[in-house]
Amino acid sequence: MIQTFLFLGRSLSLVLSGFMLLCATAQAQTSILKMRADGPDAVALGQGQGYKACPQALLKPECRVGAWSVPASAFSRYTVKPSANPWPLPDHEAPPEISWKWGLFSKTIDDFMDATQTTGLLIIHKGKVVAERYQYDRKPGMPMRSFSMAKTFTAMLVGIAHGKGLIRSLDDKASDYWPEIADSAYGQTTIRNLLRMSSGVPFKELYTWTPDDDNWVWGQVLYNPSNTNMPSRIPEFLNGKKVREVEQGQRFHYASIETEILGRVLRRATGKTVTSLTEEWLWQPMGAQDLAHWIAATTDGAEATAGGFNASLRDYGRFGMLLANDGVRSTDSGGFGTDVAKQPAGFKPRVATPYFGYGYQTWLQPNKTRTFALQGIHGQSMLVQPSSQIVIVQTSVNAKPSGRQDARPYQYRAAFWAGVLRSLGGEVGE
Repeated sequence: MIQTFLFLGRSLSLVLSGFMLLCATAQAQTSILKMRADGPDAVALGQGQGYKACPQALLKPECRVGAWSVPASAFSRYTVKPSANPWPLPDHEAPPEISWKWGLFSKTIDDFMDATQTTGLLIIHKGKVVAERYQYDRKPGMPMRSFSMAKTFTAMLVGIAHGKGLIRSLDDKASDYWPEIADSAYGQTTIRNLLRMSSGVPFKELYTWTPDDDNWVWGQVLYNPSNTNMPSRIPEFLNGKKVREVEQGQRFHYASIETEILGRVLRRATGKTVTSLTEEWLWQPMGAQDLAHWIAATTDGAEATAGGFNASLRDYGRFGMLLANDGVRSTDSGGFGTDVAKQPAGFKPRVATPYFGYGYQTWLQPNKTRTFALQGIHGQSMLVQPSSQIVIVQTSVNAKPSGRQDARPYQYRAAFWAGVLRSLGGEVGE
């Protein structure tokens, strides 16, 4: 049975029956799956209250563990139903030892968990689970908030829509599909340049959650209860953005608003919700095992495509495997949106940012071998290296929302990524 994917304009086919040959007969090993009820700073993260889900988790650490792993409702219109035939994800029969370096010292996976506010960690090599860890009483199958890892899911859906001809060209303007924003600079930006976050429109994403933070202001437009069921507020806000700092397509500038625009363009172009597209084009043909769900804006009911997806750790791993394969059996499909060599100069590693480059809603590592990542605001991440078939998924509740404010968790993660790649025979050098 062949399921077809179209990633950023390229036809990508995945023969699920071939993966069935991996079979699910491997017995679970205690060294692979480990769970514990505590973790670093567990008391401050709400252990005494049972890690309850409570409002304002972005500002209240004690709410984060529970709020960012809320179960999906099978009856919600934003629920993404899994496949009746899940993609097998067997445990490795003899998992290799994983080590990483911090200074002069060699560290283990358990050391990494002890040092970081990680809720879940999954390492996959060649389609088999090498390690699976949970802290703070999280368990397999629980949906974990993606935050900005959702951006890559959105980009993939845009690519599939393009491949199906529902989006005619990535060089079409956003307003070609969403005419209500034609008076804005965003509306006159191409889909390709929104995918690269290169509209040139000024936008401050500070994560201070104060009025000087454009991302907070935009969030008020989308989620403030006073705007409930008032979809016109969104184009009204966007049409006030008429100025560019630089010409579109010239410079990468991280702005979640551009992914939210892509999500609404996607809904207009296909006539379907992002939820139904995720289920129809990704979750079911990919062979997801667990319910997933999207969070939605109160203003217009559209999915929060910049950061509102929620899925189990193993289904994130399956998505990473799909990306590692470019969705195909052969190895010549390209992966345009994740290949450093295929990006303009301004989007390459150490140019777009001091370390990462940026593709189509993906972060590009400066490795010799194509290696890319999905990243979320409080330490959610997925590293994918197609040549070695290594996927590393991590969900976290880091105290600060980015490496700009607290570098240590991200320094640990970089060292850990390098250690996993070395331990499993992947490529690390630049």
